[in-house]
Amino acid sequence: MRVLGIETSCDETAAAIVERDEGDKAHIVSNIVWSQIEDHVPYGGVVPEIAARAHVEILDGLVKRALEEAKIELKDIDAIAATGGPGLIGGLIVGLMTAKALALAANKPFIAVNHLEGHALTAKLTNNLDYPYLLLLVSGGHTQVILVKGLGHYKRLGTTIDDALGEAFDKTAKLLGLAYPGGPIIEKLAARGDSHRVELPRPLKGEKRLDFSFSGLKTAVRQIAMEMAPLSDKDIADIAASFELAVTDTLSDRVERSLAVFKNDYPDKEACLVVAGGVASNKAIRNSLQKLCDTHGFRFIAPPIGLCTDNAAMIAYAGLQHFIHGDRSSFNIAPRSRWPLDEHSSPLIGAGRRGAKA
Repeated sequence: MRVLGIETSCDETAAAIVERDEGDKAHIVSNIVWSQIEDHVPYGGVVPEIAARAHVEILDGLVKRALEEAKIELKDIDAIAATGGPGLIGGLIVGLMTAKALALAANKPFIAVNHLEGHALTAKLTNNLDYPYLLLLVSGGHTQVILVKGLGHYKRLGTTIDDALGEAFDKTAKLLGLAYPGGPIIEKLAARGDSHRVELPRPLKGEKRLDFSFSGLKTAVRQIAMEMAPLSDKDIADIAASFELAVTDTLSDRVERSLAVFKNDYPDKEACLVVAGGVASNKAIRNSLQKLCDTHGFRFIAPPIGLCTDNAAMIAYAGLQHFIHGDRSSFNIAPRSRWPLDEHSSPLIGAGRRGAKA
């Protein structure tokens, strides 16, 4: 059983094929990702119109490459899955329309996948993990702790009330005069900086609620940078290290409380924490979460870095799971710029006409 996956929600164009073998185990047959970072660097962030045009230009070729690497033809695919949201609406349109056209032409089922669900299920693909488990999703657009109960069954325990963590990394880098994307640059500088030189806040640390906040941390960096200006290379490295330490301390506090909730709800289940999303590639964050899990008797799973960032393998796998369960999407389905993984939770921010942001 093979599913073709297409991902175009932001600034990566991707196509992949995931296969379930006779032993009921899924594995990646091909996974092609084309990053648009160089196109957006001059603007200091993702420009939606540029991203959408790039998807149009490259997607057909990536689908062809994914099929060639898998050594199969489109007729050998059992279903076609594409990200239906959340994300930039222009990119989502490109991916959905391409997937629908291929499905109609080849007479194959079509499945629209929630991008966040792709991240949530990646650990099942890489580690054959059983439900339930706890998920920390940290990316450029989302920072959430989610209880993954089963396919399509999710409970949000906490979310950011302002900036997502990836967004905070990028904005902090910009405040320090660093290039885009900011996360990898701050991580590199932090490795040689003094993380205790600058005192930064730990937003919501100690609070009973399980939500996150990073806007105040970003503002604190701005104020300190202005006070220390002009900044030397050492100043920048020290601020980067202090920022990274503040982030890891904040995440550890928020996640530790979430681990207690999981243990209380599932005292007899194997306790497991999964971290996913682009920010999950940060080594300091991974190490702090690993120590936290070791302390509390949780198994810690961080998928390979290439599967933490946006990719189509996670979309193909999520599509495969829905296909196995008999789920199919209408060809009339529209892209959703906002699509909460747990639509039953009350939104904290951005309800608006388009629905809840988180």
